[in-house]
Amino acid sequence: MMNDKKPRRFGRRKVCMFCADVTVKIDYKNPQMLRSFVTERGKMIPSRITGTCAQHQRSLSLAIRRSRMVALMPFAVNE
Repeated sequence: MMNDKKPRRFGRRKVCMFCADVTVKIDYKNPQMLRSFVTERGKMIPSRITGTCAQHQRSLSLAIRRSRMVALMPFAVNE
């Protein structure tokens, strides 16, 4: 009864998609690519889920915000 906790299992470290494939560019004019980093409710998915590095996560969030401002992507989904 001393230690009833289960041991933590850590999965494999996620690799940044943009660091692994240099040909993929983050562009606010490409909403199809940006939609994979946004939930169905319109919220940005954090880097700990997607695996993007900090540098690319910052440029990704900037691209999503710019895409929303020029109405290529919605701010929120109408329910």
